[in-house]
Amino acid sequence: MKGKYLFGALFMALLGASIALFAYSKIMVKPTVEVTKDSSNMDSQNARAYLTSLETQEGQIDFTYAAEKTVHAVVHVHVKMEGTADNPIMDWFYGERNSKPQPVNGYGSGVIISPDGYIITNNHVIENAESVDVTLNDKRTFTAKVIGRDPGSDIALLKIKADNLPFIKYGDSDQLKLGQWVLAVGNPFNLTSTVTAGIVSATGRTLGLNEGDYRIESFIQTDAALNMGNSGGALVDTKGLLVGITSAILSPSGAYAGNSFAIPVSIVKKVVDDLKEYGEVQRAIIGVNIQDVDADIAAKEKLPEIKGALITRVIPDGSAEKAGMKANDVIVKFDGIDVNTVSALQEQVGKHRPGDKATVTFMRDGKEMTIPIVLKNVAGNTKVVTAAMEDSEDMVFGAELESLGSDDMNSLNVDYGVKVTDINKGKFKDIGMAKGYIILSVNGKKVKSPADVKQDTNNGTTLKSIEGILPDGTVFNYQFGK
Repeated sequence: MKGKYLFGALFMALLGASIALFAYSKIMVKPTVEVTKDSSNMDSQNARAYLTSLETQEGQIDFTYAAEKTVHAVVHVHVKMEGTADNPIMDWFYGERNSKPQPVNGYGSGVIISPDGYIITNNHVIENAESVDVTLNDKRTFTAKVIGRDPGSDIALLKIKADNLPFIKYGDSDQLKLGQWVLAVGNPFNLTSTVTAGIVSATGRTLGLNEGDYRIESFIQTDAALNMGNSGGALVDTKGLLVGITSAILSPSGAYAGNSFAIPVSIVKKVVDDLKEYGEVQRAIIGVNIQDVDADIAAKEKLPEIKGALITRVIPDGSAEKAGMKANDVIVKFDGIDVNTVSALQEQVGKHRPGDKATVTFMRDGKEMTIPIVLKNVAGNTKVVTAAMEDSEDMVFGAELESLGSDDMNSLNVDYGVKVTDINKGKFKDIGMAKGYIILSVNGKKVKSPADVKQDTNNGTTLKSIEGILPDGTVFNYQFGK
């Protein structure tokens, strides 16, 4: 009888232990690795991005896929250009134009966007370059041809003779969200390809860095570390898709200090397509002067929110005037996309070519209106502008010229003139002129456009005198012969 009770006690003990062990196994969860599969079609091989997050450390992202996908498609760009060696004594007696030329080296980064060798970089990386060399991540070096460049967006397009190159596909910068992870891939400090990570800190930033009255700035701000040499490199998302071209940092020392900026791919793609097809950007404009909306403007114009782009002036015969828009209208949407700032409007308009049709939504007297509009180019028509046309009209004695913009006129207190936007080998460079010089008269005649300079020099064949102003306000006057 005693044995029977003993067997019962043992059975109950074993049963209790089994129940306890089963309950413990359900309560105690082992750390596991969760793999999420991205179903987007990445390339022709139907590759998939596998973004790994640790269940025990929620939010941690593995960047190895994006880094491996992009690092081989980012190149080192090396440029050679002609500078001047300072000679204080010669400069004192004869001016800076007598400084001795000497070779200058520069470097940056570039992004391969097609297997046949098209490469995007910044305009400021290759500007004034006499030669451009590109070194791939596998250490092969090629001489690059400059297909075209656009100072207004700070984008340039290069081409090398090579095939089957790794390249980065375009992403969608319009879909970027604050706090989203991004990677910057480039060649800082002349090093080989380097990857840094950060988040999107802001979008639509305007810094006033790009050139021209029709410049486009709507930078992506990140805290990914950028340094000298990163310019022209890639900003990619965690799928390895290109969302921007890294361009600038804001720092007292010139080194990374927490803020870096990239040109969104929505602007880049359009500029690159234009340069590839025409050699020149087809810049579309609405035909208005605008400014950001502040609290006072919002109250005066009866706006429900403090956002939008206020029209301060409508250009005669421009697209906006033809469509019926007026001064003090506030643009709040373009093609159905919200416009909170001037830079946001510039970004959306910058996607279009002259002749494109779009819709503009604006506020007038507290009421919202939407109208169709046909965009024009800076000349006031819808014609295609080619590089050959630009050279024939705007280049004289090796210098590229443009009519003086309103900002320069106001700052220099003049109402006419032509600005040197770029300079190559030719008579103007020989006499010491440089980018930024402002020409007021040629051969004794005032000039207001590149066509005036061409006409007053007999189509670039006769130069007896030239007067103008340097960027610092110093007046210059050259006389040649009798």
